[in-house]
Amino acid sequence: MLGTFEYFVDQAINGVTLGAIYGLVAIGYTLVYGIIGMINFAHGEIFMIGAFVSIIAFLTLGLLGLTWVPLALLLVLIATMMLTAVYGWTLERVAYRPLRRSPRLAALITAIGMSIFLQNYVQLLQGARNKPLQQVISGGFEIMREGDYVVTLSYLQIFILLLTIVLMVVFTLVIGRTSLGRQQRSCEQDRDMAALLGVNVDRTISLTFVMGAVLASVAGLIFLLNYGVIDFYIGFLAGIKAFTAAVLGGIGSVPGAMLGGLLIGLIEALWSGYFTVEYKDVAAFSILILVLIFRPTGLLGTPDIEKV
Repeated sequence: MLGTFEYFVDQAINGVTLGAIYGLVAIGYTLVYGIIGMINFAHGEIFMIGAFVSIIAFLTLGLLGLTWVPLALLLVLIATMMLTAVYGWTLERVAYRPLRRSPRLAALITAIGMSIFLQNYVQLLQGARNKPLQQVISGGFEIMREGDYVVTLSYLQIFILLLTIVLMVVFTLVIGRTSLGRQQRSCEQDRDMAALLGVNVDRTISLTFVMGAVLASVAGLIFLLNYGVIDFYIGFLAGIKAFTAAVLGGIGSVPGAMLGGLLIGLIEALWSGYFTVEYKDVAAFSILILVLIFRPTGLLGTPDIEKV
């Protein structure tokens, strides 16, 4: 069975689903880095908070008797995006804005500190035990069969892929076609000059953090639906993988972040399917090293132009 084409397709579908989660989180890293040049290592915890907000929203709707899945998903999605966005805005306003003119090392240490703080904050509020959720979206359809082995594309996987595509299109249009996107690109090139030209730099950076938090919250919801169990520590490893995806695709490139996420997800799924699952992380980081050796800017990244 391990050598069949059907098994490869099955693992590839799982890899793309996992990669969508990494890609959505990675976009948050690349947006923040593109504008203020810092790595927000607390972004993985924003993803984790999004997952917890989602499970609380599902339980609340269940207590209220709302069981129609499409409406429940829509309400949970809206609630998760709004509440997690508040965390993203607060994180930037409280922890990072006062250090904007400080050395980068200060902001980096603060980001690590906020990551630890948010982990313990959620642990104290929700406890250290795993939080399970019953399957919300069930069913699917068969796409191929080889003997007794059936490759199924589930409705949940279709929902994840469609939601990811819609978000990518929306955020690409926001960045490329709107006034906010023009302000973000101007801040990326030169924040001081953008401020002189009338751009509200503080507001633009805050909204960038909000956009990243919204995408991370959706990734948290997807993670919860796909795996059915979360804990306060899921943000650490997911954040490291998403950061790796952002670097692999080219830090600062939104399409590169999604491409890197999909590649990391595919590498992990295929390695787990054909080799030993214990070394899937080694495989992902080895590919990252090889790519950076031959293309230091990542797959879709562009070299930084130093201003003189």
